[in-house]
Amino acid sequence: MYIEQLQLKNYRNYDSLDLSFDDKVNVIIGENAQGKTNLMEAIYVLAFSKSHRTSKEKELIQWEKEYAKIEGRITKRNQSIPLEITVSTKGKKAKLNRLEQRRLSDYIGAINVVMFAPEDLTLVKGPPHIRRRFIDMELGQIQPRYIYHLGQYQKILKQRNHLLKQMQIKRTTDLTMLDVLTEQLIEHAATLLERRFIFLDLLRKWAQPIHHGISRQLENLEIRYSPTIEVSEDTNKEKIGNIYHDKFQEIRQKEIDRGTTLIGPHRDDLLFFVNGKDVQTFGSQGQQRTTALSIKLAEIELIYQEVGEYPILLLDDVLSELDDYRQSHLLNTIQGKVQTFVSTTSVDGINHDTLKQAELFRVADGKVDR
Repeated sequence: MYIEQLQLKNYRNYDSLDLSFDDKVNVIIGENAQGKTNLMEAIYVLAFSKSHRTSKEKELIQWEKEYAKIEGRITKRNQSIPLEITVSTKGKKAKLNRLEQRRLSDYIGAINVVMFAPEDLTLVKGPPHIRRRFIDMELGQIQPRYIYHLGQYQKILKQRNHLLKQMQIKRTTDLTMLDVLTEQLIEHAATLLERRFIFLDLLRKWAQPIHHGISRQLENLEIRYSPTIEVSEDTNKEKIGNIYHDKFQEIRQKEIDRGTTLIGPHRDDLLFFVNGKDVQTFGSQGQQRTTALSIKLAEIELIYQEVGEYPILLLDDVLSELDDYRQSHLLNTIQGKVQTFVSTTSVDGINHDTLKQAELFRVADGKVDR
């Protein structure tokens, strides 16, 4: 799988852009604030229909323009497929094979992308929402139906929280409506939790040997899922639903008092342990970075296993954040099999055959030259 061509219109600081790419490694060089990350972000948005940098989609649209458009042509299973995302003040449209998709869950997964940026190094030590977002984005790529359940869960959660807030300030005592929303929430929560457990099992399978190799066989990585209810990874969906039901009944008054939903996938977390110690709390910066790198490399292999083709890898200003050893391990892993985009201010100091054979693009003030 690789991107043949990318076209941008009114996107961030790009008036208009039309680029074709090498199917192996493409290096985007430029000073800061010239458009390197905007270009990487556009590829990410083409895959996920949303940015990894902002939730305000109007920020993607060039100043005083009504819309931004990203068009791409990918090669997947030896077929050439056009993709298109248009963001406007009226909303967002996604086209696959020139056909507009009614639901984004029907679009996501058409192109598989793994992003590795400096903020991903906080995957281990950052707050739980970063790890939940990681699970949601990666799982959504290989199981687009997961995106549907996630969207429904978030919609019902918002309604339930609003009702609980109204009950907290005594504007309503509608327990029947609360029960209805609770049952609807449980239906999607149980599905999300079951699928996250399955995903975690796959991720663990790839991440553990990768981490063992990067650490020169000195460290063993363990990944655990930390839910807000007492379930194990072999608990089936029906049992998960029953446990949620009982727990919601138990904490009903506490939720009303606090005006918010206290349990569910939106409060779960991922925990990482190296040689039995919690990496977030007790790990060195090197161990935290090795763990994050292992997870990202595991993503690549996991997607290949599930989809049958390697994803596209975006390395956005991250090589300079890694030491020579981790840099080499990353580049050796992807060499020759993953289309990779590397953004950097300079390739000086990065001595690796992968980059020597790369296609170079130079970015300055929203213009790109080969």
